[in-house]
Amino acid sequence: MLVNAMHITASVFINDDERGLHQDYEEWLEGLAPHEPVENYRHNRTGEDNADAHLKRQIMGREVVVAVTDGRLDFGPWEQIFYGEFDGGRRKRVLVKIIGE
Repeated sequence: MLVNAMHITASVFINDDERGLHQDYEEWLEGLAPHEPVENYRHNRTGEDNADAHLKRQIMGREVVVAVTDGRLDFGPWEQIFYGEFDGGRRKRVLVKIIGE
């Protein structure tokens, strides 16, 4: 099964659903690509202010692929699929494709 975020500032990734880990990711990504000051990014000179969101998406990836066996996702014990939007609240689009038998 392929799951794709379908948005240039969003990511789909697999990890553990633990609040502290989610906060760690937010802080780590903000340290790598801080939103402010927006004028530090050339992309933002086009009138947008979301260059950091594009970079965060690149780091986290655009899609995941998970094997399916007997109609069930083959996950490790704590694995789940997450959708991350790095450019504020907007309508979410996700593509899910089942490939193979």
